[in-house]
Amino acid sequence: MKITFLGTGTSQGIPVIGSDHPVCLSINPKDKRLRVSILVEWNDFTYVVDCGPDFRQQMLKANCNKIDGIVFTHEHADHTAGLDDIRPFYFRQGDIPFYAHKRVLEQLEKRFEYIFTTKDKYPGVPSVIQNEIKNEPFKLGDLEVIPINGYHHKLQVFGFRFEDFAYLTDMKTVADEEIEKLKGVKVLVVNALREKEHLSHFNIAEALAFIEKVQPEKAYLTHISHYLGFHDETQQKLPKNVFLAYDNLQLEL
Repeated sequence: MKITFLGTGTSQGIPVIGSDHPVCLSINPKDKRLRVSILVEWNDFTYVVDCGPDFRQQMLKANCNKIDGIVFTHEHADHTAGLDDIRPFYFRQGDIPFYAHKRVLEQLEKRFEYIFTTKDKYPGVPSVIQNEIKNEPFKLGDLEVIPINGYHHKLQVFGFRFEDFAYLTDMKTVADEEIEKLKGVKVLVVNALREKEHLSHFNIAEALAFIEKVQPEKAYLTHISHYLGFHDETQQKLPKNVFLAYDNLQLEL
């Protein structure tokens, strides 16, 4: 299995438009972060987790020529706003499967009505196949995926376990019974927004405490804001098995 970090930034990305924060002015490529998303590949299957506003740029950078579907963690714009750019895949492949909580599918249908409609569709508009995710295992290709239920303040969010790899973003609270689903993972990815506490995201202390509960072999931090600091300086402060993810990082499991 190969994991590509398409984006590792928070909702505004880094650099933030108009910001003169030192991290936003950094010339280190690892300090430049698109909105969070990953590409998961195994055998002949390719899936994207989330489809944010940088989706087109991310697909071009990853040289991704086909996707078997898009899996959504939740409905916020930084995870869904790139949906119109699924068109090139639709033109080559036909309808694109979506996998999401029922609430998320309903929100996407309101926001992207022209994609979901079946009447008088404008030529060139993509079509999708809706697959509702509940808090129970589901199949992607030949793989069983385990949802991890959590909360982004009061909003329900899904993380996902793909065999020995798990990906959680935009989490603030995760129940003990959901953490049990993560036991035994080799690689855990979890959000860590900044040092200061936040209403709806793990800060770095909470992320490290969560990693300690799960006990993966390695952990990677994502959904990072410029307030966390420079990549290289922050990395030096982390435990030896915890790493800051960065855009275009690839992992082989």
